[in-house]
Amino acid sequence: MKKIAFAFTVAAAFLSGCSSVPITGRKQLNLLPESTMESMALQEYQTFLSSNKVVAQATNKDADMVKRVGQRIAAAVTQYMNQQGQGASIESYKWEFNLVDSKEVNAWCMPGGKVVVYTGLLPVTQNETALACVMGHEIAHAIARHGNERMSQQMVAQGVQVAGALALGKNPTAVNIFNQAVGVGGNVGLLAFSRQNELEADHLGVIFMAMAGYNPQEAIPFWQRMAQLSASSSKPPEFLSTHPSDDRRVAQLQQLMPEALKYYKPAGTKS
Repeated sequence: MKKIAFAFTVAAAFLSGCSSVPITGRKQLNLLPESTMESMALQEYQTFLSSNKVVAQATNKDADMVKRVGQRIAAAVTQYMNQQGQGASIESYKWEFNLVDSKEVNAWCMPGGKVVVYTGLLPVTQNETALACVMGHEIAHAIARHGNERMSQQMVAQGVQVAGALALGKNPTAVNIFNQAVGVGGNVGLLAFSRQNELEADHLGVIFMAMAGYNPQEAIPFWQRMAQLSASSSKPPEFLSTHPSDDRRVAQLQQLMPEALKYYKPAGTKS
């Protein structure tokens, strides 16, 4: 009887938990209230900041750049979502942008708009526009609710009850699934997203950077630099560990350029 009851619970969850990703329109499974995802993310984010060296924005130009880029993208995304009648889905976001002193070539964005860039990434981005490419990609994961999607899939696969989602933060199994789905704990930033999620984040990311006034064409040489870094290292950066092949990524970005350029207005250009 318990198996039957759980099957009905899962079936009901599938019917009520389907949503669509902005821009791409892809249907996805989101079983968890976004408020639950944001609450769990905030706890892990605060723990991360307290145990890592955050670079002061007031005295460091790179940290200030990270904040500036993030704020521009967040403002552009918020405006777009409001125009599309989807603003409610991110109205609870409390955006934060921090640069963390680490040799890792990495960046990530948690549900709720908590963004971290590692100093090890900056020699590869080389300029503000390429940084916007990375931050647009990571912010896209949050806007597309990929963490919720991954956690929902794993909860169904592992038979974790969806009912009582507000108490998931106290459920050890659910917390472990969250850590795996969003990339927190011992592997902060190692996002266990599918390659479909990664390509979708590329798609949204180049559009988000274009909306913010950054030339999306810079995404192609940036990812080519990342490919060279990966090829020259025996161990690819964590940022690339679950990502699609370099050739596939660059090919898709080239196909997306005409669409992304429609959103592009250089900073200071009047609409």
